[in-house]
Amino acid sequence: MSNKVLVLAESREGALRNVSFEAIAAGKKIAGGGEVTAVLLGDSVQGLPTELGAYGADRVITVEHPHLKQYTSDGYGQALLAVIEQESPNAIVFGHTALGKDLSPKIAAKLQVGLVSDVTDIKGEGEDAVFVRPIYSGKAFEKVKIKDELKFVTIRPNNIAPLAREEGKSADVSSLSIDITNLRTIIKEVVRKSTDGVDLSEAKVVVAGGRGVKSADGFGPLKELADLLGGAVGASRGACDADYVDYSLQIGQTGKVVTPDLYIAAGISGAIQHLAGMSNSKVIVAINKDPEANIFKVADYGIVGDLFEVIPMLTEEFKAVINK
Repeated sequence: MSNKVLVLAESREGALRNVSFEAIAAGKKIAGGGEVTAVLLGDSVQGLPTELGAYGADRVITVEHPHLKQYTSDGYGQALLAVIEQESPNAIVFGHTALGKDLSPKIAAKLQVGLVSDVTDIKGEGEDAVFVRPIYSGKAFEKVKIKDELKFVTIRPNNIAPLAREEGKSADVSSLSIDITNLRTIIKEVVRKSTDGVDLSEAKVVVAGGRGVKSADGFGPLKELADLLGGAVGASRGACDADYVDYSLQIGQTGKVVTPDLYIAAGISGAIQHLAGMSNSKVIVAINKDPEANIFKVADYGIVGDLFEVIPMLTEEFKAVINK
C-alpha cells in the first residue's frame, strides 16, 4: 500500500537547506511508490520549487505571507495545519533541525498523533517502514514501527542520503492562501552572529577543538584545515566554557548533534556528553597527547601527539593531495 507523504522544506536566506532534500528521500521510502509533496513556507519562495522537483518531490505547495518571513511556531504552525487539513497525508516528515525540533511537537499535539524524532535510518518501505533512532546518548538504537494511520517523523541531518538530482525533472507547483492571525510572537529584527562558511549541522567535514586548543587563537589552525576541506569548525563544551569560541559551535548532548563523513577531534578528551553529539560520525580521527584519552575509544584513527604539530602537518598533506 502506498502512502501520501508531506515534507517540510526548509530554506535559509533564500536557499534551500540540504536537509530538505534528505527529507524528500525519506518521504519516498515512506511513500512506497506514493506521492511526496514538499511544503515551502515564507514571504517569497520563488525559484525554490524547481530544485525540490529535481530532488524527487512530485508536488510542491507554497504558502506565502509576510508573517512567514521569519520562523515563529505560531505562524508556521497555522500554515502547516492548513496544508495538512487540505492534503490529508498518511505521513509527515520534518528535518530534526532547530526549526523541526521546535515545531514538530506542536503539530503532533494539535493532530493528536505520535512523533518519532531524530530518525537516522529507515528500513523497508511503505507500510513496512521501520524507523531507527538513537537512544541513551547514542549508546543504543531502537527500531520503531508506527501503527497509527498518520506517521510523523523527524530525520537527523546528514544521515539519509538525498536522491540524485535529475536535471529537468519538475514538480507540480500550487499555492495556498491563508490568513495568519493572532500571533503571540512577532520578530522585529534578527541579529546574526557572523558565521562564515558551512553550516555546522550539515557539514560533511567537521574539525573540532577542545580545551587542548588552549586559546581562541589556537582555533586558527583548525579553521584553516576546515576551510581547506570545505568543512566547519566545532568545539567541545570545555572549549566554549573557556571562552575560546562561541557556544553556537558546541557539539554534544547540550549542543549540536553532528554526523559528518569526517570528524577530526583535536585536543578533546572525549567526555560522554561530547560523544553523544558526534559518535555517529562516519569516520572519526582523534588527535590527543594523552594515549589514554577516552576519545580514542570511539575513533577510527588515532594520532597521539601535539595538535599544534599534527594539525599543520595534516593541512600541508591535504593541500598536496588536493593540488595534485
